[in-house]
Amino acid sequence: MENTIRQILKNHNINDSKVIDKMVSKLLTQKEIQDNLKLIIDAQKKIMHEAMIYKEREEFADAFFPITNANSGKKYEFILPMEQFPNIRIKDVSGLDLAGLSFEENKIKGIPSESDTYDLKIEFFHILDEENIEFKKAQLFVNADPKDLWKNIPSDTEAPFHKSDEMKFKGNFSDKKIVVASKRGRSHAHEGKFRDDDFAVNELPNSWNIISVSDGAGSAQLARYGSELATQSINDYFKNKEVLAELDFHVEKIFNNEKNDSEAKQEVIRILYQGVSNTFKMLSEKAEEHFVSLKDLHSTLIFALLKKLDSGYVILSFGVGDCPINLINEDFSKVQLLNTMDVGEFGGGTRFITMNEIFDDSISSRFKITLAKDFSKLVLMTDGIYDPKFITENKLEDLESWKTFFEDLNGNNEDEAKVDFQNDEQVDEQLLSWMDFWSKGNHDDRTLAIIY
Repeated sequence: MENTIRQILKNHNINDSKVIDKMVSKLLTQKEIQDNLKLIIDAQKKIMHEAMIYKEREEFADAFFPITNANSGKKYEFILPMEQFPNIRIKDVSGLDLAGLSFEENKIKGIPSESDTYDLKIEFFHILDEENIEFKKAQLFVNADPKDLWKNIPSDTEAPFHKSDEMKFKGNFSDKKIVVASKRGRSHAHEGKFRDDDFAVNELPNSWNIISVSDGAGSAQLARYGSELATQSINDYFKNKEVLAELDFHVEKIFNNEKNDSEAKQEVIRILYQGVSNTFKMLSEKAEEHFVSLKDLHSTLIFALLKKLDSGYVILSFGVGDCPINLINEDFSKVQLLNTMDVGEFGGGTRFITMNEIFDDSISSRFKITLAKDFSKLVLMTDGIYDPKFITENKLEDLESWKTFFEDLNGNNEDEAKVDFQNDEQVDEQLLSWMDFWSKGNHDDRTLAIIY
């Protein structure tokens, strides 16, 4: 109280030090003065209490309050940064419903439906004055999903050699399972063009199975037809029981004899070569039949013939172009590339099954004969998958890159799209959905086959 009296006297220019001490002492002895001083002190406390509430509310109302941008169609979560305002509480944020978002426990969350700028009104109060609700304006920017900027124009169903814009398959492959999906790339969908990728899967006589994948050249007028012909032709060739019987005879000699039978290996390669040569011949005939150049049917081709023996799985593979075939062992500790890829040496240019020059003395190097006691995955893909997910050829035999790839397939991606190889009733639908992933600059057709 003494300090309060002295401050009052000072405010009225009573500063005489000779009398002020006695004056203060005398005033403090009077009950009425004491009561009035108490009222003054209480009033000061109340004023300061209200002033601090007002000050903290105004500071929050005036503070720059950036809200992190959201992305259309993507899961969003933003915790309001209230560390500098410990006495302020957010009651609600209105305007979020227009964006498909909600507010709960100081958090904005949800999946925004459309790109736009949303005006928000933040309702807040001070913890010492909860009944007085005030408002603060803010903005939320929802960026467009890059996918939404691309049109999806159906291809012309009346055009010659039309085929579906996407295709999927699941089934058995020897005693394993197989899932394949092929999807038209965004660059083609945006212009209403065709899917140039293709694949074919067949169960063959004598317990053989075959999967073939082809990527039609973007510059080829009838690439969609070329890839379809290439996959169907190579698969049809190996439906022949006599061809498979001869193949069985030589495979048996390779893997059931103690010594390495190089002559039998050459015979297997010869049979595979005949299948590839037959495919080239058929493509040439079709080009002539439809009065187009063979270049108009330019397509890559990879295939894998598989059969289970007592000693393991024999895999006969071939590749021309830039599409890989990879085998991953049973405990996922080793990965192997089963075909020669036409990259690097050709400066980014690929080779096609429609090129006569691939049938030179080096073609035998394109065939691989592999025996695996068991395996976890056998994977074939076009560059629409390989380019965004592996980027460079050397990553195709990098185990960590493959672990990352299958983690991605398991849902570790921004879309949280998962391909479930255990509960696989919808595995083909899931793979097709996963293949809609966004990768800047990578909008080619995508085809992926997984034997598991």
